[in-house]
Amino acid sequence: MFVDSHCHLDRLDLTPYGGDLDAALEAARDRGVRRFLAISTSLEGAPNLAGIARRHDDVDISVGLHPLHEVAQEPDSEAIQACADRYGAVAIGETGLDFHYDSVPRETQRQRFVAHLRAARELELPVVIHTREARDETLALIREHVDPKVGGVLHCFTEDLEMAREALRLGFYISLSGIVTFASAEALRGVARQVPLDRLLIETDSPFLAPVPHRGHPNEPRWVVEVAECIAHERGITVDEVAMQTRANFYRLFPGCAPEGKADNPFV
Repeated sequence: MFVDSHCHLDRLDLTPYGGDLDAALEAARDRGVRRFLAISTSLEGAPNLAGIARRHDDVDISVGLHPLHEVAQEPDSEAIQACADRYGAVAIGETGLDFHYDSVPRETQRQRFVAHLRAARELELPVVIHTREARDETLALIREHVDPKVGGVLHCFTEDLEMAREALRLGFYISLSGIVTFASAEALRGVARQVPLDRLLIETDSPFLAPVPHRGHPNEPRWVVEVAECIAHERGITVDEVAMQTRANFYRLFPGCAPEGKADNPFV
């Protein structure tokens, strides 16, 4: 059974399913995907995500403000905590630093990131981090603000093995998306081969970054299987091994999730 550890269920292209999110989730379940972490990109979107989670026992949510999402007023740590408490979030994020674009000033991103990290520490929740072209500052702020016993995940990881190893040392997991299947991603496949299997997660980041052979189409949770298949091939192990270990890792990192048969689940 697979877990999609990072998907944007409120942003999926539901055209193939007649606009029906339930049908898209059922298509994923038919391929063995049994858990979905729906990731927030704005606090205003949290009520909608919470509504999805209420309708589906296999969906959990995070609460956070994406580093490139523009808002009229920046939320402080207390506002993020209140939102997470109100809507039952199991993680804080997606947050982080993205210096590839200038839509949100870098200093604003830094302050926003710190507010999220403080909220995560206060609530003892793992943090879901987006980082792009901001390696040193991302790691520095993690060192300063994150409790390694709680940790978090560098989602949609595209950096090098050195950064991955430092993140692991700081108590983080590494999550790989469909990018790992791209022909141009040989260096990332090297990371997939070398990061300890008990510290890996898999994700779609849907509707973005559809894996091979689905490139050019909006991504969806059922294609997390292709990510697992690529990792299995690179490591010379079975897809079942990847599925089982990444699922165990997911529940270890996100103990607030409630898997089916939780009382009998050895990973919780």
